[in-house]
Amino acid sequence: MSLFKARDWWSTVLGEKEEFDQGCLCLADVDNSRNGQDKIIVGSFMGYLRIFNPHPVKTGDGVQAEDLLLEVHFRDPILQVEVGKFVSGTEMLHLAVLHSRKLCVYSVSGTLGNVEHGNQYQIKLMYEHNLQRTACNMTYGSFGGVKGRDLICIQSMDGMLMVFEQESYAFGRFLPGSLLPGPLAYSSRTDSFITVSSCRQVESYKYQVLAFATDADKRQETEQQKLGSGKRLVVDWTLNIGEQALDICIVSFNQSTSSVFVLGERNIFCLKDNGQIRFMKKLDCSPSCFLPYCSVSEGTINTLIGNHNSMLHVYQDVTLKWATQLPHIPVAVRVGCLHNLKGVVVTLSDDGHLQCSYLGTDPSLFRAPKVESREVNYDELDTELKELQKIIKDANKTQGVWPMSEREDDLTVSVTVLPNFDSVSQAMDVEVGTDHVPSITVKITLHNRVAVQKAKLSVCVQPPLVLTRDQFTFEFVAPEMTRTVTFSVFLKGSFMPSDLEGNAVVSYSRPTERNPDGIPRVIQSKFRLPLKLICLPGQPSKTASHKLTIDTNKSPVSLLSLFPGFANQSDDDQVNVLGFRFLGGSRVTLLASKTSQRYRIQSEQFEDLWLITNELILRLQEYFEKQGIKDFTCSFSGSMPLQEYFELIDHHFELRVNGEKLEELLSERAVQFRAIQRRLLTRFKDKTPAPLQHLDTLLDGTYKQVIALADAVEENQGNLFQSFTRLTSATHLVILLIGLWQQLSADQIAILEASFLPLQQDTQELGWEETVDAAISHLLKTCLSKSSKEQALNLSSHLNMPKDTSRLKKHITLLCDRLAKGGRLCLSTDATAPQTMVMPGGCSTIPESDLGERSIEQDSTGLFTDHRQLIAETPMPEVSPLQGASA
Repeated sequence: MSLFKARDWWSTVLGEKEEFDQGCLCLADVDNSRNGQDKIIVGSFMGYLRIFNPHPVKTGDGVQAEDLLLEVHFRDPILQVEVGKFVSGTEMLHLAVLHSRKLCVYSVSGTLGNVEHGNQYQIKLMYEHNLQRTACNMTYGSFGGVKGRDLICIQSMDGMLMVFEQESYAFGRFLPGSLLPGPLAYSSRTDSFITVSSCRQVESYKYQVLAFATDADKRQETEQQKLGSGKRLVVDWTLNIGEQALDICIVSFNQSTSSVFVLGERNIFCLKDNGQIRFMKKLDCSPSCFLPYCSVSEGTINTLIGNHNSMLHVYQDVTLKWATQLPHIPVAVRVGCLHNLKGVVVTLSDDGHLQCSYLGTDPSLFRAPKVESREVNYDELDTELKELQKIIKDANKTQGVWPMSEREDDLTVSVTVLPNFDSVSQAMDVEVGTDHVPSITVKITLHNRVAVQKAKLSVCVQPPLVLTRDQFTFEFVAPEMTRTVTFSVFLKGSFMPSDLEGNAVVSYSRPTERNPDGIPRVIQSKFRLPLKLICLPGQPSKTASHKLTIDTNKSPVSLLSLFPGFANQSDDDQVNVLGFRFLGGSRVTLLASKTSQRYRIQSEQFEDLWLITNELILRLQEYFEKQGIKDFTCSFSGSMPLQEYFELIDHHFELRVNGEKLEELLSERAVQFRAIQRRLLTRFKDKTPAPLQHLDTLLDGTYKQVIALADAVEENQGNLFQSFTRLTSATHLVILLIGLWQQLSADQIAILEASFLPLQQDTQELGWEETVDAAISHLLKTCLSKSSKEQALNLSSHLNMPKDTSRLKKHITLLCDRLAKGGRLCLSTDATAPQTMVMPGGCSTIPESDLGERSIEQDSTGLFTDHRQLIAETPMPEVSPLQGASA
């Protein structure tokens, strides 16, 4: 038996092909035995009334003959059964049975038996009321605050409330606007009737208002109503719940508060006495019945909810405390005390399954046999453990899902960038200006060795480069298949991408014997787009704000052979100056010295130097590799251009701060706009006309402000995206210069790239500044630390937007300073040891405090000054683009 099933204490099936509903079940001491034991009263639509008093010999027994106290067959179907003080002159409990056209009140009594047949029970009719209208349901209580007796209120199918003061009929009232009857309950604390109308509103009517309202024997207005005698029936409060209600229950466990529980088709609502929502809970399954009852925690209420998945859930307010499986779908649930067992849950299904169960778990009766104790040889266990660990280690090294030699041959991806532009450019919706934007075709070929499943190709390039299509799906149902796709790439924005490298990623699944669904795998192939896609030949410039000089160990190469298509063949076959113009307007000039093995790149914008510098180094490496020269190296001996880099950081951070302020203003204006809307809606709904007091003008002005702020936020986001792309280009350039400056290895450059470029996209929640600051701080306290004190410092685990960029700029400067003084970048475990390496000539110890945030101006003035002030100190003289370079 499952742990989460309701424990069957007693159960039975009532009749054959009988039907039941939520009003057909009641638990009470109907025979007034005074021992506190409840009886189960069940009525059916077939007219059968049954009263049970379960006495199982052991848990799970079926019904015994003596468990059925009474069974009576009435002529009319039973809609509802209730037990209360319904007979005048006595406070004994009596049974009220509601039929469609009749209300009957019975007394149930038992006679002590003297023979083996046991006790004998009788039912006696005390009084009955013939109804003029078809009944739907009923409720009872001490209406009007009467003491020692219960009054009955019956709701008819046409929405009339009929009140009976025990043996006599009191009055009847039509509910205003009633179309279909709903569940009905009485609140003794507020002395009001609560129902749910056909327009899906919870409505409360005071009993005093019902009693003094105009008589409602007819729906038409009588002459007495027209003359003004009597009072109009007015609802006390209403609440729109937006769905039809299945049941209503009033819960009051103390005299100070009471709660109104309404079970909807999808939600359960808990309301205060005045109709305000105390809480609500959205249900996962369609409910069938519910019952609120007292909770063990003060201030909370437990609720039993049955649903159409044959589940019974126990909620404490809105928290699910228990879920149990029932053998049937309950339509009614009650909790009572049966056979000295408190808290028995009684459920009834629509086809007559009656079950008494409890919520709990049965202890396991199985006990594991005691094993024989024996001496443990720990030496043998250690030897065996070492052997097993060795086997596992060797297996992980040599074995896998399939042999290592076959892994890379499952699927091969080859990317080809066509050498010529498309005859008809595929560029659309470009924002480059008057320049003609070309497009170039990229062809990707996939070849599979074995059958693979769900192959999906994704291609990405750096923005503002865009693709005509970036997603492709294939099915390689047979081995040795080849699929080829083509797409075009073009520049869409007016700024330059941070890289010309693209990436093609294929994800697929390969089925194996152990896993027929396939094991997911990923393979990728990178490709490089040509410089001519974003750049045109331009006029060289003599002056520029930003300049870089790259040193090499080989003789200078003709720029014509390095950049064919960007210069014309000259007479002396030596072109030492080239001009580049990016699509969008920026210009870059490249100069080559004839004798000093140096190249200079200069531009008006610092970030524009990156693409040409990187392209120059890559083409130089390819050129010397073709010549068979393997010892070609590049170096950078100038000062690091940190000041220009910091200006881009400040501009990017300023846009982030501006975006945060704009979003706060937009949020404030949106709150103001909604508040004005509520005020106007209240004025429009008011039955008494009142002046708008210029609320319409204020609404129009606020709307215009919201639109303007939204446009400003969108514009700032576009500027922030461009600024992040430019910052990425400048970061690539700084990493390249640091690598050339300190001759860093590929692994060390990878660490720098992971530290400076951790984000593919910049957002307000996680920005570039705080992420890079955390990464550089980690490097400064681990592999670049100078003392054990720094290593003991802990970094904050929360990344928040900083107040300014001063801390980040200090850390970047300190990183370069540590590298200049012999620091090395490493992620191994021994990298946390203090660095003792020094450059030739020696370096003095750097005084530091607070994670290296010392006064940088004194120690770094000679290394990291404004690069624009050092242009005149560069060994290469100024070169006229028309006369050629000479050095």
